[in-house]
Amino acid sequence: MRNVITVALGGGAGTRLYPLTQLRSKPAVPFGGKYRIIDVPLSNCLNSGLNRIYLLTQYNSASLNQHVGATYRFSQFSRGFVNVLAAEQTPGNERWFQGTADAVRQVMGHLESHGFERVLIISGDQLYQMDFQHLLAAHDASGAAITVATTPVRAEEAPGFGIMQTGAGGRIERFVEKPPGDRLEGLESDAGDAMRREGRVYLASMGIYVFEREVLFDLLRSHADLVDFGRDVIPFSISRHPVYSYSFTGYWTDIGTIASFYDANLAMTRRNPPLVLTDAERPVFTHARNLPPSELWDAHLDHCAVSAGVVLDGCRARNSVIGVRSVVGPGADLDACVVMGADFLESESARTSASARGRPPLGIGAGTRLSRAIIDKNARIGRDCVIEGRPDRPDSEGEHHVVRDGIVVIRKNATVPDGTRI
Repeated sequence: MRNVITVALGGGAGTRLYPLTQLRSKPAVPFGGKYRIIDVPLSNCLNSGLNRIYLLTQYNSASLNQHVGATYRFSQFSRGFVNVLAAEQTPGNERWFQGTADAVRQVMGHLESHGFERVLIISGDQLYQMDFQHLLAAHDASGAAITVATTPVRAEEAPGFGIMQTGAGGRIERFVEKPPGDRLEGLESDAGDAMRREGRVYLASMGIYVFEREVLFDLLRSHADLVDFGRDVIPFSISRHPVYSYSFTGYWTDIGTIASFYDANLAMTRRNPPLVLTDAERPVFTHARNLPPSELWDAHLDHCAVSAGVVLDGCRARNSVIGVRSVVGPGADLDACVVMGADFLESESARTSASARGRPPLGIGAGTRLSRAIIDKNARIGRDCVIEGRPDRPDSEGEHHVVRDGIVVIRKNATVPDGTRI
């Protein structure tokens, strides 16, 4: 749609997703064996006919910028683009982005060079599949100046979100940021009979907004103290503009913690995963790789998602995601693991040379047992290691790994010697 421009927010420091965000931003974290998290929201845009997109980045943005630049290229005859706008200091502004709204404020000069009537603002680190045409149609039909995409949640989930209370027609009348459980009374909204039966009667903000162009520009220009959309702009606007809710009842998850990231990945191993990657009408796009087919030699797999360029030699894997270029040796056993794979294929001579120097080859060595673990990219795990996560394991940090939410995360580029127990 030529009357809409999209702004995707590249996320903050992502400290709760450490160590996956130690060397990259949240949207750049690998997901589902072959994707990056950013691929999902950007694919939603492209599948909805929205191909004029600015991606705002600031923290650890090098790999995100590289991925987006290499992936989202359009024909010279297309007016579409995905342009990265990194935080920058200018003669008129020496500050970095102070929040989501401030980030958009600082790039308004770039937006104004295009013709459009509405701005769609999305997060770059969420997993969901939404047809934004439906959201925009609802925005038009309501006569809203601002539309907030919301998802119905239960009482036990509500304290983690900004909760919207709606009146007749879906107009937002009240907003409470992360209300404690004992203050939820009176914040219920009508999300339909099916949601009510499930106890999902509280409308949580998804961090997805549609603004009329002039409303957004006036808010950001006239009120410098509004630095965040959820905390500042939406509450400020409720009494001044018609602000409406668009209730979305499909799958949606905000990747905020190691546990949520781990669960979202393992959901891809189900027979009917909540995030559908096989819909030919709504594909999830990513960087094209010229990889060989995967090779499985006497491997036993159950409920696994296996990517391209993988070598599985005499190993077993259950309920696991196995990423591009992964190598798993004989007798290795993987249970409920997320293996991100590698950025390069290691030649046989390089593997032999590494072994001769006492360094494990790239991948997972023979006889190693892994459970409830995330193996970040380019990790070298030796032979006969035991790496086990448990729900009751306390958080900790070591040279090669970090434990969060009972999940062992092997750091990117880590080398784990033979026989290591974690």
